[in-house]
Amino acid sequence: MNWYVVHTYASHEFKIKEAILKGIQGTELENKIGEILIPTQKTFHIRDGKKVEREKKLFNSYLIIEADLTPEVYTYILGMPGITNFLGSKKKPQPLSDNEVKKLLGIADREKDSDKPFKFISGDMVKITAGPFSDFEGKIDKISEDKQKLTVKVTVFGRITPVEVRADQVENL
Repeated sequence: MNWYVVHTYASHEFKIKEAILKGIQGTELENKIGEILIPTQKTFHIRDGKKVEREKKLFNSYLIIEADLTPEVYTYILGMPGITNFLGSKKKPQPLSDNEVKKLLGIADREKDSDKPFKFISGDMVKITAGPFSDFEGKIDKISEDKQKLTVKVTVFGRITPVEVRADQVENL
């Protein structure tokens, strides 16, 4: 089985996932479709002075489907209401590479790893919330888990500058 990306109507990702899973139950397609992912990330924001947790979709209007893409499976998935197309060319959908799948599964599995000291991965976009670079946004470049520090690349006066901050001084965007 390979992983494929499917484009959907906006905000229909969860409905389509459920419809696909219900539709294949008890059919020969059941063992040709594996997992269906909608990568999300937990974020926090302040509302009325209280810290509120919410889940944010990382890729709006996209599903990641593990499937053995036979013509029957391809036709079934494209025939679902709310699905527009597979990522790739019209005639042959392009499966994701192993590196892309590992990165996506790392994002999905991050929430399950509660024993980790902080929940960031390289490449995350973050906002610095404390210190001299407060309110700067940047991308995590390096993580030093033993020191609880992150190296974030921010733009200062038009130049990309690496800044070292503590993990509790940043929040995910």
